[in-house]
Amino acid sequence: MKVLVTLLGLVLPLVCGTTVAQDFSRVPGVVIAHSPASSGVYLGSPSITVLPDGNYLASCETFGNVGVAGNVTFVYRSADRGRSWTRVSALEAQGWSSLSLLRDTLYMIGVHGPLKNAVIRRSADGGKTWTDPGTPKRGLLVPGDSAIACHCGPMPLLVHGGRVWRAMERYDTRLPWGNFSSFVISAPLDADLLDAANWTVSNGLLHPRKDVPGTTWLEGNVLSLPDRRIVNVLRCHSDTDNVACVLSVSEDGTTVALDPEIPSIPLPGACKKFTIRYDTRSRRYWSLVNYPLPRYRGINHVERTRNTVSLVSSCDLRAWEIHETLLESPDVKRTGFQYVDWCIEGDDIIAVSRTAFDDGLGGAHDCHDANFITFHRVKGFRARGGEAWPEGGSGSLEDEATGRERG
Repeated sequence: MKVLVTLLGLVLPLVCGTTVAQDFSRVPGVVIAHSPASSGVYLGSPSITVLPDGNYLASCETFGNVGVAGNVTFVYRSADRGRSWTRVSALEAQGWSSLSLLRDTLYMIGVHGPLKNAVIRRSADGGKTWTDPGTPKRGLLVPGDSAIACHCGPMPLLVHGGRVWRAMERYDTRLPWGNFSSFVISAPLDADLLDAANWTVSNGLLHPRKDVPGTTWLEGNVLSLPDRRIVNVLRCHSDTDNVACVLSVSEDGTTVALDPEIPSIPLPGACKKFTIRYDTRSRRYWSLVNYPLPRYRGINHVERTRNTVSLVSSCDLRAWEIHETLLESPDVKRTGFQYVDWCIEGDDIIAVSRTAFDDGLGGAHDCHDANFITFHRVKGFRARGGEAWPEGGSGSLEDEATGRERG
């Protein structure tokens, strides 16, 4: 088979002399980006935010067969509330990044370069151009080196107590996957956020492999509890799936420790990446999670069961309700709606997904190695009632147009 590839663009394979057209007609949501499995280049780390002018901005990265240059993070803009998307920039060697708006200023936090430095970038033109994080004065926050690299996912920022907070990890590149040491960075909201001197970096903490479930933790959500304490709620790599680990964070941001009151919480789908945000109108924490419905368990390892997305919420982070199954595919092995990032816009949730799905060209390599980034809208999310821990059922996650390491 000969394949003509244009990354994130039109792809026309030639099979036995016959042109096979891509077909996105069955893909849920609006396609933002596409890369066929045949390219060996996959799409991940979706993030989304809304600019002050009302335009949406989404980002994603490449992984897999990315060559010596490494990951590339692409930024896309929509001027029509998610109906269509245009690429506005590409950042080489940038990965695991999230978009955030702070005081009407656009930032990106992730890792950069072969040493996996933790960095922050700023854009003054809606994501078209970005600062270069080459020095500690220009956005290089935590340096990596040949042995110890920084790691994160497209995780949310917390603004609390006049400071901005973000979870990250370090890992030893010489050891097998899973040796993640969780830490938190924070800075005064009114400081120059590109200057590393204004950021406080906490101690790092490895999963103890006792006292809490699982074997490692990663991709944490820094959150404020109802009693105003700060915690980091982490994805917990485990066979049970429905548990997250919780670290307490000191008020000054210097210390993280296993939370003495709630070292772990029952959270559906928590061995896969999730974004938690607090909604002041409903006074609840919300998330979109890969909760594995009972009928799909046992086909893949639970960590690779990502064929459903459920809307969940909690009033205290301790007890969670599953309100609705929003996305579902019976193909567990080659379909995935994962790493869903989202934000609230009025009565709706707008979301982006790292999606593995049929594209008319043979589909995704597997459920993990996604060939799409897709946009979705959950209309009237606060009004969607539900029962705790249901056995199944399928709702709707609507798009605006129609109403080798583990990650």
